[in-house]
Amino acid sequence: MELEFAVAGVGSRFVAVLLDHLIMAGLFLVLGLLWGVLVSSVANRINLLGKWILALFIALNFALYWGYFTLFEAFWRGQTPGKRTMKLRVIKDSGRQITLFEAMSRNLLRIIDYLPALYLVGVITMLCTKRHQRLGDLAAGTIVVHERSDEQPLLIERGSSIMPAQSLPAFDLVSSAAAQSAGSLPADAVTKLRADDLLLIESFFARALDLSLATRAEIAGRIAAQMAVKMNVTVPAGNPERFLEAIAYAMRSSGRARL
Repeated sequence: MELEFAVAGVGSRFVAVLLDHLIMAGLFLVLGLLWGVLVSSVANRINLLGKWILALFIALNFALYWGYFTLFEAFWRGQTPGKRTMKLRVIKDSGRQITLFEAMSRNLLRIIDYLPALYLVGVITMLCTKRHQRLGDLAAGTIVVHERSDEQPLLIERGSSIMPAQSLPAFDLVSSAAAQSAGSLPADAVTKLRADDLLLIESFFARALDLSLATRAEIAGRIAAQMAVKMNVTVPAGNPERFLEAIAYAMRSSGRARL
């Protein structure tokens, strides 16, 4: 079993950004009305501040436009209201959740992707890249993917699959419980696993928080069963994630991750 991601195409992403722009249009309308009231109340008293007020208004507009996408994607797990409606999510091309810095990077170039109008530069770039990445995605190393449904395998895509990079840092599985469980695994059983098996386990844990509880349990059970077959052991009773943690800890401790 592989962890793969269904890359979002131009159509679904355009609808998502259209919804986001409609929301922002409402925010800009409210901001404009409030700003008009403020300016009219002080214009007669402080005429010299007219240019500064205009500059501040332009700055606030940019901050709202850029901050809308940046803050939502950084703190809403790679989603804006439009993306959530279309069941899309921004992630790193390695499969990890994006950080605030990456959200800032990809959205700073949004204004260039928008040129000359209606994201024409961005659309052309997406059509020319295998993973449908606009300039902001290329700069930040991100992709936009479809979310899983509980009835489907874990984001399997035909023709353009994105596998977690081999250079990913190890998922932090070091705990006393994992160490204790790892000690109960037969040593010869662990040697039957390869680095790809560890990568699969760590990729699952890296995405676990984005899964529903039911889907998370199902995927963990499937991976645990696959590992147990390779190791010729029985999956212990209880939460299969503890079994996977023990395997990962044992492989990391023995240096099997470098095979």
